[in-house]
Amino acid sequence: MPARRRRPARKMQPEQTTANWEPKTKLGKLVKSKQVTTMTDALNSGLPVREPEIVDILLPEINDEVIDVNMVQRMTDSGRRIKFVITVAVGNNDGFVGFGQAKGKEVGSSIRKAIDNAKLNLIEIRRGCGSWECGCKQAHTVPFNIKGKSGSVEITLKPAPRGIGLATGNVAKKILTLAGIQDCWAFTRGKTKTTVNYAKAVFNALQENAEMRVLSDEIKKVGIKKGSIGQKQEKTQLQEEQNIKQEPSKTEEKKETKKEKVDEKTDNKEEKKEAEKQ
Repeated sequence: MPARRRRPARKMQPEQTTANWEPKTKLGKLVKSKQVTTMTDALNSGLPVREPEIVDILLPEINDEVIDVNMVQRMTDSGRRIKFVITVAVGNNDGFVGFGQAKGKEVGSSIRKAIDNAKLNLIEIRRGCGSWECGCKQAHTVPFNIKGKSGSVEITLKPAPRGIGLATGNVAKKILTLAGIQDCWAFTRGKTKTTVNYAKAVFNALQENAEMRVLSDEIKKVGIKKGSIGQKQEKTQLQEEQNIKQEPSKTEEKKETKKEKVDEKTDNKEEKKEAEKQ
């Protein structure tokens, strides 16, 4: 019998980084040439995001969270074939969030693939202060009621006042934290123990938030802001701190002027007494 030919081993491809990345799409070339510098401009350009390196360059502070690892089996003539289905959410904790899934034979490679899929499925959400109990006009919660659905799971996200936190389940809490929402109430229906459907319902609600049309009057009334606002909030906080520091300095100046007036009065009284003695 002729010798059996052995298939050559597959070569391992080196991990690609943003430094040696060669873009293949139009948007990737614009990002590489620094004509597009923010994620908001990339999403508003109308060009599809098909390379995860675009997100790595425009959002270097992006985080990822593995939501579910599920093992699936398939029976074949040669035996059982086992694969892993990974569900992942990514976000920069400041207005951008993505959701992705991947299937593979190994857990590590499947997680990396799911993270890349989540980066390609990134959306920009709106935040504001839609709670009638608060009215601070800061972007800390959802600006209005939003609903999401996946399978039997239905979720309604409602605005909450400042300081309430995320009154949701653990799965929704992970996704909303990555999206940058600090306070929120969630009301669910259906079988929320199915983690994947619960996560998909939350992401569907955030998609409704991003796609919904809002009037300009409502934007001013609720203080709706879209995308990243971290730098603006830091500036406002610094200004508030500076104002607080300036206020005690003014009071100190007033105290000093009062002391000077009192000293002048005492000096005048002493001079009068000396003149009377003479």
